[in-house]
Amino acid sequence: MEETLSIRVPDEVRRMLNRTHEEMGRDVRLYAALMLFHLGKLSSGAAASIAGVPRVMFLDHCAEYGIPVSQVTGAEVAGEIDAGNR
Repeated sequence: MEETLSIRVPDEVRRMLNRTHEEMGRDVRLYAALMLFHLGKLSSGAAASIAGVPRVMFLDHCAEYGIPVSQVTGAEVAGEIDAGNR
């Protein structure tokens, strides 16, 4: 089941961004999905579904916008490597 949401975007904003109605809709869905994923509210799969793109493509968008796809810190990775070398 899906739900349709609508938002109001002034025509002048859409024109400033030089986007068609369809492009604006895709952009807003992608940006909402990226933010919800970044905030930890959605998994990458759920966010990709909202954005309407395959998960791999969504992860590419994350890289494009500098959104980390893992919450593992460098220190945690170093600890795991160190533990594996013992």
